[in-house]
Amino acid sequence: MSGGNEQPEVPREAIESLYKKLDREAESSGYHLNPDKEFTLGLIEGLLVNERRYGYWACPCRLASGVKSEDLDIICPCDYRDPDVLQYGTCYCALYVSQDALDGKKKAARIPERRPAERMNGPAEIPSRNPDFSGLRYPMWRCRVCGYLCARDQPPEVCPICKAKKERFERFL
Repeated sequence: MSGGNEQPEVPREAIESLYKKLDREAESSGYHLNPDKEFTLGLIEGLLVNERRYGYWACPCRLASGVKSEDLDIICPCDYRDPDVLQYGTCYCALYVSQDALDGKKKAARIPERRPAERMNGPAEIPSRNPDFSGLRYPMWRCRVCGYLCARDQPPEVCPICKAKKERFERFL
């Protein structure tokens, strides 16, 4: 190694282990990983490199800021996965694919970046929602990745639908 910024190589066993975990989780939640296993393993290696680098799974196909609160929308699975898979058959980095893409009914296409330009340079302002819901017993939480809603004091540690972590929830009501 010549520079101080180089990352040590990710062991193949770690990549394979995460591949198996993500594949199980994806299939049990109605998603599919890209069937090109070597390509998919490369993306998973990128997730692990970013986890070492930043402490979270920033999308390997996007430029992360290194500030988790600014990158929440691009932590895998990113906020843009579902609309990309629905419209184009794959997510932006092509880690996740639709059933139609698996079946060859939908051809791979260039996917435009959905992330707003202002998010690429810092956190976006989230419009405030201040309706009067004072009669509710619990606040409502929404997963920013898949839209799962729950009413409880705090968001769940992990989304039961897409497995996104607690910080990916926003107070909805």
